[in-house]
Amino acid sequence: MSLVIEMVSDVVCPWCWLGLRRLKAALALVPHIELEIWFRPYELDPNIPPEGVDYKAYMTAKFGGTGESGEDPQRNRFRAMRNALEQYGREEDIPFDFAGITHRPNTFDAHRLVRWAQGQGLGMEAKERLFRAYFSEHLDIGDHDVLTQLSEQIGLDPAIVAKLLASDADKDTVRQEERIFVEMGVAGVPTYIANRRYAAQGAETAEKLAKFLTTVADADPAGVGPS
Repeated sequence: MSLVIEMVSDVVCPWCWLGLRRLKAALALVPHIELEIWFRPYELDPNIPPEGVDYKAYMTAKFGGTGESGEDPQRNRFRAMRNALEQYGREEDIPFDFAGITHRPNTFDAHRLVRWAQGQGLGMEAKERLFRAYFSEHLDIGDHDVLTQLSEQIGLDPAIVAKLLASDADKDTVRQEERIFVEMGVAGVPTYIANRRYAAQGAETAEKLAKFLTTVADADPAGVGPS
């Protein structure tokens, strides 16, 4: 049995990092299924300017606050979610550090970097490195210099990556991929699409994801991957 799994996600989505860790755990639960994993782009907010915005101002406008303990909990819809994420993160060994985030980047170029890494078989490494850079190290993952430095840590040639980032390389392709998945009905992330026929949404537990993978493999053993 074989499956092509496309994980649609954004690198500033904490649920997506949680979902990635749970997907990796799910893969270990179904060793009998041959899996091909592809990471697809999704921008939670494509309207953020290329230079990014102040995190606190952005989250206050969007959620009523950043989840800091001194804020009015009645006006802060994000606080309960952040507390839950930190707890889930501890369970998955994810070092979320929301308090230190000061900048909300535009993630389009980070998605280009993931695409290039994926072409070298380093997609998983790229996703993990970008998540950690943003949520734990508070780096501006919309900045070309930062992305170039991270690319070397991922295993790519930073000189090549710097040239690609300075060009229009793969911009149209990434935008087209984003449109494809929105047109398919993806309205939230993470979303896992199997063989372009079945989908699961949300940071489900590893056990639930493993059940999803097994069910799809049984229903669609031939496998139909992305075109």
